[in-house]
Amino acid sequence: MIKIGIVDDHHLFSNGLAAMLSQMGHVEVAGVFGDGEEFIDFLKTGGLVDLVLLDITMPKIGGLEVLEILRKLNPNVKAIMLSMHNDGNYIVQSVRNGALGYLLKNTDEEELKLAIQMVSEGKKYFNKETTELLLNNMAVEGEVAKKLSPRETEILKVIAEGLTTKEIAEKLFISTRTVETHRVNMLKKLNVKNSAELIKKATELKLI
Repeated sequence: MIKIGIVDDHHLFSNGLAAMLSQMGHVEVAGVFGDGEEFIDFLKTGGLVDLVLLDITMPKIGGLEVLEILRKLNPNVKAIMLSMHNDGNYIVQSVRNGALGYLLKNTDEEELKLAIQMVSEGKKYFNKETTELLLNNMAVEGEVAKKLSPRETEILKVIAEGLTTKEIAEKLFISTRTVETHRVNMLKKLNVKNSAELIKKATELKLI
């Protein structure tokens, strides 16, 4: 038997999913949870699952954060992301955080069953659509990383430390005008509007 947890704040969807999975002879639904916090509390109090179906966007603790917690709390729990987000960045982040599969919520019953079977065996499952999104996003990340010069990458890391323009200039022995020029160039290259967005995007792209 494969013990499955379902973590999704859309109760109509998750309850319908639980009912469907309960019809599978080799599956036991261990619990349906409204957000990541409920699921983590379940595991911390002795609850057991072999596999979890995780939504990404949820209150309190979202799916990506749940994956990070699982790696420390119980790395044996396998995860499939089941999301409405057909965004390559979400797929890349899910994989980096430990998910073995990623499906969109419009997937059909047979594909979901196949994904559960493969992931429960320790294999990965991504269909044609999610594979294309994953590869395209990784290609874009690679191109962005190539666009940043060594000096820009150096300044980016210092910006992430929270230093002011003057402090960055003093630390790197360059002028404040040079710092600002590099900052503006990086904003354009990463297509963001300010330093906060720059740091966030750079973190997502694993540039820092």
